[in-house]
Amino acid sequence: MLARTITHALVGLDARRVEVEAHLQNGLPAFAIVGLPDRACQEAKQRVRSGITSAELNWPDRRLTVNLAPAELRKEGSGFDLPIALAVLAASRQVTEESLRGHAAVGELALDGRVRPVAGVLAAAEGAKEQGLSRLFCAAASAPEAALAGIEPVPLHHLAEAASYLRGDWQPEPFDDAGELPAPEGLPDLADVRGQERARRALELAAAGGHNLLLAGPPGTGKTMLARRLTGILPPLTRDEALEVTRIHSVAGLLPPGRPLVTAPPFRAPHHTASAPAIVGGGSGPRPGEASLAHRGVLFLDELAEFPRPTLEALRQPLEDGAISIARVEGKAVFPARFQLVATMNLCPCGARGDPAAECSCSAQRLAAYRDKLSRALLDRFDLLVTVPRPRAVELAAAPSEASELARERVVAARERLRAQRISRTDGAEALLSRAVERLPLSARGRARVARVAATVASLAGAEQIEPEHLAEALSFRMPNELAVAA
Repeated sequence: MLARTITHALVGLDARRVEVEAHLQNGLPAFAIVGLPDRACQEAKQRVRSGITSAELNWPDRRLTVNLAPAELRKEGSGFDLPIALAVLAASRQVTEESLRGHAAVGELALDGRVRPVAGVLAAAEGAKEQGLSRLFCAAASAPEAALAGIEPVPLHHLAEAASYLRGDWQPEPFDDAGELPAPEGLPDLADVRGQERARRALELAAAGGHNLLLAGPPGTGKTMLARRLTGILPPLTRDEALEVTRIHSVAGLLPPGRPLVTAPPFRAPHHTASAPAIVGGGSGPRPGEASLAHRGVLFLDELAEFPRPTLEALRQPLEDGAISIARVEGKAVFPARFQLVATMNLCPCGARGDPAAECSCSAQRLAAYRDKLSRALLDRFDLLVTVPRPRAVELAAAPSEASELARERVVAARERLRAQRISRTDGAEALLSRAVERLPLSARGRARVARVAATVASLAGAEQIEPEHLAEALSFRMPNELAVAA
């Protein structure tokens, strides 16, 4: 007796259709899973058997073979438990195979038959919808995530509910998806920052134009505090962007409970000991790294010069292309990675350089080694470079500054103007840019980035054209003298 169910295997962010075939034949009782399963998938034999008996269903006392087709595609994870159990029930005629038609399934089984959520439900639901399937069996906790794909979820708390549903004895409550984007909660506010007007201006420019930002200065000047407040002034994600970000976080298993949709631009802050695969993604079955998890948001690298140079150089390609391609023997995966890079660093190894109240003790050799950690090619990809001085006592004692909400309104308006029209440069601005290319000098990439920042300055000012003063402000955020010495 043979029965089939449909599920999906994840390859990068893509869901590949997998047919779960359960075959019962006469012989000594045995249970085998074939079709290139990994260790977690092989262990489904124990979970499925215990789950079926715990649901007061009959375990077939015959030789059972489960095939996961196509056999050449590697199957990873515990999400195959539920489709295997449903195929076994259909093969043993405890439910009909006809009742499974039009359904896909994904979920892990507990030993007592409970259905647990797994990573990648959104991708699996999208794959099922593309193939014309109308419903998806999944854990009740994963139902809101599956509904985002436009497919009807069948939320399950226990395997016994699935059997009752397929027999026609039980129907789940209609799933109500309001479709509203929940408001982001708990974002840091710019009102907490005292002083640092130039750094705040750079932060607003970065948010309005999607620019990369490097904050450099002595320790304790508020560089990290400023960087962490960038997401509070970024425009909210659109519905399509939110789904795009949610898909990545779902595959990585990082969706918070009770919030199936990521609505705020993500903020990722990996430690400087992170490896290159942890940043850009990888593994035997490629998984998204921090750069992809920061898609449509911010990748924050605190203490930039402490990161290994190969790790930093690996970011150059996604900064230009907005995607990361990972090739392995088993295949190739492409992860989106259109993020803003925000970084902080000291001006020297001891941190005293740039602080009038301290004396730098670094030797020329230490400064040279510190300088060699950052390539010119990487620094050239930062649109805004700002030195952050130590704030004065009067600034620290001042009243709260402007809140993020007001800055966000200006940022949203500026982005709409940039999206609506291409702002041209006046003759004076064009002449100033040409002189800057010759005298600074600016690379071709540097020239393009200065032009983009100038357009953002003009957009924030509500100007119709880029004037020389807009271009001059953009040029002032190129390599400062203090950072040029250190880098």
